[in-house]
Amino acid sequence: MRAIPFLCAIFLSASTAFAVDVPSPAKNTSDKLVSALVHNDYDAFIADGDTAFKGLKKEQFEAVCKQLSTRFKAGHEVTWLGELKQKGYSVSLWKFTFKDGGDDLLGTLSIKDGKVAGYWIK
Repeated sequence: MRAIPFLCAIFLSASTAFAVDVPSPAKNTSDKLVSALVHNDYDAFIADGDTAFKGLKKEQFEAVCKQLSTRFKAGHEVTWLGELKQKGYSVSLWKFTFKDGGDDLLGTLSIKDGKVAGYWIK
């Protein structure tokens, strides 16, 4: 009987040790990009991008909005999965879960020098 409280204490200690706050710049940027997708706002989507990101064609953006905006508008939850450092970029990983019960999506946001270098939702 004494093992159960001990195991609970270990679990609570471990879960507290792994709690991590989402970096604010990554969260704010991701929220802004999702909002731009939901509202089909091309200018807002590319506003914080580097030169290459701003090269995204409006037609490509609109095609993605057509695929995703309905699901996002119907309700979704966003979970931050972590952050990677890759070739000078800060890459944050996001899980999108939708209230329609359909497949989850994985988002990656790449930022370098304060500019969005890439945003992919798969």
